[in-house]
Amino acid sequence: QVQLVESGGGLVQPGGSLRLSCAVSGLTLDYYAIGWFRQAPGKEREGVSCIINSDGSTYYVDSVKGRFTISRDNAKNTVYLQMNSLKPEDTAVYHCAAETKDIRVGVRMDPYEYDYWGQGTQVTVSS
Repeated sequence: QVQLVESGGGLVQPGGSLRLSCAVSGLTLDYYAIGWFRQAPGKEREGVSCIINSDGSTYYVDSVKGRFTISRDNAKNTVYLQMNSLKPEDTAVYHCAAETKDIRVGVRMDPYEYDYWGQGTQVTVSS
């Protein structure tokens, strides 16, 4: 059974940092991509970042470029999202998701392309 478990969320002041972790287990095939997505109240789920397993290429939504960094530790089956210079508009529930099938470049940040999801972790940026 595939499980993705997020951790590391919390309350942080604007300008602060958090590191989210996504522990992956139960995938019988190597994943193709793992992505981080977020959903704020009343808004649609949006792609934040993803990493491609085969070559380590990374993608970011424009609003987080230069502030967030996705990385992986294959020995620990864990993917991280380092979030710096956090802003109130980053407040959301953050989910990680995995996909084992190829995802074409244009839709690698589309949540509908991912089959396996974690429960999410709350990130609140507020003074």
